[in-house]
Amino acid sequence: MRIAQIAPLSSSVPPKAYGGTQLIVHILTEALIRRGHEVTLFASGDSITSAELVPGSKYELKDSNIPVRTRHMLSMANVLDCLERAGEFDIIHNHSFPEGLAMAGLSGTPTLTTFHENLNGMGDLFLKYRGWYNTVSHSQKTCLPDKERYVGTVYNAINCDSFPFSDNDDREGYLLFLASLLPYKGAHIAIEVAQRLQRKLVIAGNINEEFRDYFRDEIEPKIDGKLIHYFGEANQAQKRELLVRADCLLAPIDWEEPFGLQFIEAMVCGTPPVAFNKGAVPEIIDNGKTGFIVDGIEAMVAAVKNISWIDRIACRQHVEQNFDAPIMVQNYLDVYEHIFERK
Repeated sequence: MRIAQIAPLSSSVPPKAYGGTQLIVHILTEALIRRGHEVTLFASGDSITSAELVPGSKYELKDSNIPVRTRHMLSMANVLDCLERAGEFDIIHNHSFPEGLAMAGLSGTPTLTTFHENLNGMGDLFLKYRGWYNTVSHSQKTCLPDKERYVGTVYNAINCDSFPFSDNDDREGYLLFLASLLPYKGAHIAIEVAQRLQRKLVIAGNINEEFRDYFRDEIEPKIDGKLIHYFGEANQAQKRELLVRADCLLAPIDWEEPFGLQFIEAMVCGTPPVAFNKGAVPEIIDNGKTGFIVDGIEAMVAAVKNISWIDRIACRQHVEQNFDAPIMVQNYLDVYEHIFERK
């Protein structure tokens, strides 16, 4: 098949550090090419890909000095670049939001939009979309109004072989928080858990400019270099090293997270996550077997005390059996075939 992939311009494909959507686009694109499909990738110009790359910007837009208005214009132009060539493709797979959602359905070529985040007040835009769409979890679907051309859930995945695994012997015993430093991601709660347990906590995440006050007021004053450590934003290699050395991953999220790659990245390294019961968490973590799903700080503290109950080998096997890249790729190929046949 001739397939177009539209990626957000915020990060390169693959991302240098944070960028879960771009990571999924990269895994999918490379796997499709290995299977003999012809893929054209519409993404930032610093992306590294085996596909034909059509750059929508010279570099990734995250952390750039480009004004917000210009970023939106570049993102819209990135989608338009694809639509102008729509006749060259059998299917267009859009991962861009909201620009792709607003325009991709106007193409005469069948279009699939994957929702990597929740609508966040853009329900009217979604209702006007005329293309096909999928969610990345069943939980995410419950946040969307009913609409035709829904093709189901396709779970995100990772290349399991690219992640290391460790049993207990060579772990350093710290707790790990691995996510953007946004209030609803819960770094401040992870700090409270670590303080109650008097356990070392490593915080690895990017500081969002919109929520810099949150970092300054809630996180930074508690970083003492003894109990609470701030690593900064981890790149792909650093993320793997942090995960494979940690005792467990803390994820006290306070939002309906559509998926959460950090959970499967942790488990494949043999690192059990302890997460609040929000969003897709119950679909990803096998409670009591590959991690703990809890409600509230007290329960999270108790779960961390019992983390040795979790079999680290079972954590990796769970991801290999359910969230390895070939599973996701085949699921998307099945969706493509379904859409193409309905053309």
